[in-house]
Amino acid sequence: MASVLSLRVGVDVSPLVQTQAGTARHVRGLVRALAGRAGLDLRPLSFGGRGRVATVLRDAVWYPLGLARGSERLDVLHCTTFRGPFRCRAPVVLTVHDLAVLRHPDAFPRWHRWSARAALEGVRAAAAVVAVSEFTRRETVELLGVPEERVRVVPNGVEPAFTAEGERAEGEYVLAVGTLEPRKNLPRTAEAARLAGVELRVVGARGWGRVSVPGWVGRVTDEELARLYRGARCVVYASLYEGFGIPVLEAMACGTPVVTSAGGATEEVAGGAAVLVDPTSVEAIADGIEEASRRREELVPLGLERARAFRWERAADAVEALWRELA
Repeated sequence: MASVLSLRVGVDVSPLVQTQAGTARHVRGLVRALAGRAGLDLRPLSFGGRGRVATVLRDAVWYPLGLARGSERLDVLHCTTFRGPFRCRAPVVLTVHDLAVLRHPDAFPRWHRWSARAALEGVRAAAAVVAVSEFTRRETVELLGVPEERVRVVPNGVEPAFTAEGERAEGEYVLAVGTLEPRKNLPRTAEAARLAGVELRVVGARGWGRVSVPGWVGRVTDEELARLYRGARCVVYASLYEGFGIPVLEAMACGTPVVTSAGGATEEVAGGAAVLVDPTSVEAIADGIEEASRRREELVPLGLERARAFRWERAADAVEALWRELA
């Protein structure tokens, strides 16, 4: 049997020091599934920490100029966000999680808008683009003009901690998961929970835009988050715009009904196993909460089946195949 060609792949893991949200989950899950594979020499690349100075230096200097140093010793450079180098001697793969900064620029701080717009210009020059959903693939083609043949859809997976077996948090509540920032639509979710007459608990980091909601518990461990998913009457993920929506899958994997936004990536991810609502209507979200409760026995098995289709090993297979094509 012929030996597998060894690939030297530089992988940007900077999101792991920046956030605990969806991008970090993507990097952690993908790298874990790729680690130790025969014929792969993964080289983690990172810069700085979470502070403002480190963020500015990383976005303005390291990504465009520093990340590609030593790339002549790589077969492929994989940038796990849309930020990448201006020039690189190795083929570059960029992952696009969403293009919210273009669709909803007012929902982001000024620095993020400016630096992201500059970085997105580099997506067009990448050898290949990974989109985490079909919805994001279409956005990448439409908004950035990337040829369809250069965009590969590779969905996210579910972390092992999120299963239906295990402890459940106590209480009668609905759960929302997301950073406190405008795009997550949490004030409408809070008002909808009030209309539905049920407590709301919100898990996520403090973000920007002066978003404040009742029931915010901050960040929690994955183990505690799984307990909260399992104990919830339903999970409400009524974001205004997403490129994927990992909490939708996590909730389903924990055996909890989901209420999420119609017409975007989260509808695609839900795959008919969730209650779909208009995220701009408080009344629609409140009705969705009540519908999810009524349909619990129907939605739980549908959600469990849907979540089983999303595995990091499957994502890793697709990414490795793409790397080998480019090398």
